[in-house]
Amino acid sequence: MERAAIANRAGGTANGARPAEKTKLYSAHTALMFGPVIAGTQVTLRPPDESDPERFVTWFSDTAVTRYLTRPFPLAIDEERAWFKATGESKTIVYWVIEAEGRAIGASGIHNIDWLNAHATTGTVIGERSLWGRGYGSEAMRLRTDYAFRELNLHKLTSGAFMENEPSKRALQRTGYRETGIERQHLWREGRWHDHWRCEILRADWEALSRRAP
Repeated sequence: MERAAIANRAGGTANGARPAEKTKLYSAHTALMFGPVIAGTQVTLRPPDESDPERFVTWFSDTAVTRYLTRPFPLAIDEERAWFKATGESKTIVYWVIEAEGRAIGASGIHNIDWLNAHATTGTVIGERSLWGRGYGSEAMRLRTDYAFRELNLHKLTSGAFMENEPSKRALQRTGYRETGIERQHLWREGRWHDHWRCEILRADWEALSRRAP
């Protein structure tokens, strides 16, 4: 899993909303930065809907899912709803839920978009553990990367992973990301420091891959 998948999740509620406050998540203006529906061969990226916060609480209650994420703990349901609402209103995040086999299985996003310098950070998580290893995360990354360069006109995407998270690193490399360095002893998890693997893909890299694609 790419670390940025939930990098913008705060420990408390987003935008100062009170935990007990139940507001409508999605309206014409709050869904501005949820991504559009993008259909691939195996997966579909879709904008989040009202049913998603509850399943995210379930996914992130599984320590195997959160092991390699920046925030290794779940949010309460009202905090999750507030996070989704804030994300929909953000001008610097584009976020999707990943669907495969007829159900929601994870999420992918473009975060920290710097519109002036045309770069951003990306992240993906597959919350349904039974569907790990089937290539769904890799295809979601490819669809997201195509959207970032083709529709958002970005110049560069960056990402990263725990050094030992080989499946995430392989998926990023298959998508065209190249290693840019290793941040030593950068992340604290399970009682010890972990190195952080960094990578990026330039528009030129993506264009070259697109020309070679069948």
